[in-house]
Amino acid sequence: MIAIIAEKPSVARDLARIVGAKNKKEGYIEGNGYVVTWAFGHLISLAMPDAYGIERFRKENLPIIPEEFKHIVRQVKSGKDWKTDLSANKQLKVIKEVFNQCDKIIVATDAGREGELIFRLIYNHLKCDKPFERLWISSLTDNAIREGLNNLHPGNDYDSLYESAKARSEADWLVGINATQAMTLSADGGTYSLGRVQTPTLSMVCNRFIENRDFKPSKYWQLKATVKKFGNPINALSIDKWEDENSVKSITHRLKGAKEIKVISVEEKEVNQDPPLLYDLTSLQKDANTKLNLSAEKTLSIVQGLYEKKYLSYPRTGSRYISEDVFAEIPSRIKLLGKYPELSEFASKIEGFVLNKKSVNDNKVTDHHALIVTENLPKDLAGDEKAIYEMVASRMLEAFMEKSVKVSTTVTLSIDDIRFTIKGSRIKILGWRVVRFEKDTEDEEEISSLPEFYEGETLPLLKVESLEKQTRPKPLHTEASLLSAMETAGKDIDDPELRESIKDSGIGTPATRANIIETLLTRGYIERKKKQLVPTEKGLAVYQAVKEMQIANVELTGNWEKRLSEIEKGTFSYDEFMEGIKDFTMKTIEEIMTVKIAVDVASPHVCPKCQTGRLKLMPKLAKCNNPDCDFLMFRTIAGKVLSDKQFEDILKKGKSALIKGFKSKAGKSFDAHVILGEDYRLTFQFPERK
Repeated sequence: MIAIIAEKPSVARDLARIVGAKNKKEGYIEGNGYVVTWAFGHLISLAMPDAYGIERFRKENLPIIPEEFKHIVRQVKSGKDWKTDLSANKQLKVIKEVFNQCDKIIVATDAGREGELIFRLIYNHLKCDKPFERLWISSLTDNAIREGLNNLHPGNDYDSLYESAKARSEADWLVGINATQAMTLSADGGTYSLGRVQTPTLSMVCNRFIENRDFKPSKYWQLKATVKKFGNPINALSIDKWEDENSVKSITHRLKGAKEIKVISVEEKEVNQDPPLLYDLTSLQKDANTKLNLSAEKTLSIVQGLYEKKYLSYPRTGSRYISEDVFAEIPSRIKLLGKYPELSEFASKIEGFVLNKKSVNDNKVTDHHALIVTENLPKDLAGDEKAIYEMVASRMLEAFMEKSVKVSTTVTLSIDDIRFTIKGSRIKILGWRVVRFEKDTEDEEEISSLPEFYEGETLPLLKVESLEKQTRPKPLHTEASLLSAMETAGKDIDDPELRESIKDSGIGTPATRANIIETLLTRGYIERKKKQLVPTEKGLAVYQAVKEMQIANVELTGNWEKRLSEIEKGTFSYDEFMEGIKDFTMKTIEEIMTVKIAVDVASPHVCPKCQTGRLKLMPKLAKCNNPDCDFLMFRTIAGKVLSDKQFEDILKKGKSALIKGFKSKAGKSFDAHVILGEDYRLTFQFPERK
């Protein structure tokens, strides 16, 4: 009997159908010599400090560096405590029974770092010693699964991938747990989360915000000459810019009487524009944010769904290339898109032609190739799903089409000694641009339909005027620009050797960057304002406290990503990486414990339970800052969210004003005062009936 383990039930059902397993049981499907079971993502996780007998948020317990990391069954929040996830525990028992009755295992979790970690942690937790092989595929279509099952890889081929995943997980635990506790203790109130990738990313947002906020614009002036060509007015801008207003006024006055302007030169330059590379996850997220206003997390969720529906290849890829063997399938995929109504016209234009191979490079394909459509044509897509599919499909068509040719024209004109320019551009050969024609926006002053000018000709001058302008700061980050900054985090490093060494690393990975941004939003460190990301007061306070520390250092984080990639390739050791992380953790705690976070975390409210700590009012609860006190007061009670004023009334006066509209468990509405009971829990006091 052969066991197959998938990452989720939907994938397991497809695998079962293909291997002929039809007998459905609770937690698995069996038949034809196979037993197919599944996880629900991460069933096993790293244990928290409590599991080591270490009380959290105690200065004397830092640093927390386990000699050997413990793993536990996934936990879920239950009130203010964490309890074992019963569904995870139940499924682990099923997996154990399946593994015990089989001779070997086929690992069919997602073909990537996290998928490998999910399986290995289950395998180790169950103390399983059965041999296993790896199913490594880049799409979930029937053909891909069948081909993958016919070409299984030895399980130990992926030992280094597991070591990399394990190192990433444990490094994030060490840095996150220790730095968060140190910062929270240093702040003396409130909880302040720090992380290996989270904190450098916060620094990027804060740096850009402060640079933008503190930018001092400076004025400058240009001249605008309005000329007449074929009866139409056209504006020309002076080449020179002036910082002195009196100088530009003097020149404007001098040119006021001029009636003509002379064409000095006409330069045309033909520019070949190669088609864009195929999408990887990050480039798709950036475009989806810019064009569809979708968050990085939302885009990942949609593209993951399209992968599971078998319409797109594996989404969490960091490569924008495909290999030669995948390229052999591209003509049939293009032919398929000829049946997709919205893209059929463009697919038919390249069907049968020699395809552009700019996106084909075996050496640049990592674990997975770039995002492409599968052999399954969608028929049931709408809304954002349809938009994302069409973005990937359109990019695939563009990537294999001929180059586009653009002609840029620069006309230089003069009045006396002052020179002006008119810029224009036109597309000579549309090429790949035929799919989604978008005007270049590199130069806002370009004219798309420039009339023909001749060197030496003289044109009527309608007027000359001065334009007051001012320098502008870099714009605030959007999700698209932040993803770019994370992807290319090493480009601004001064040390050329280090910059070169981590140029392809960035910080985070295509699979984790969206989660990092969402974590910063959830922690209340940043917020969305329209399409922009700006730091909150809390985020700025954390940044000011840590900005000079190593934990905020983009170079260091980028170098870690490089090391994790080297562990995956087998060229760097897990042990050496972890020793470096442990040293870093100890230094980070020393740094953090010397600062005080610059935000007002004090509260006028003394804790009613311990009478020594002070309460911090937070969005979801009030919490005592005394580590020996467990007092919590949640804002939500019987369907109502208590306001700050109601909280304060309960603490100062003993009860709130009458609150209307509570809902009982039976769904009935009632009115009541909220009071703090003898057990320091919120309860109701009902008004006397008249």
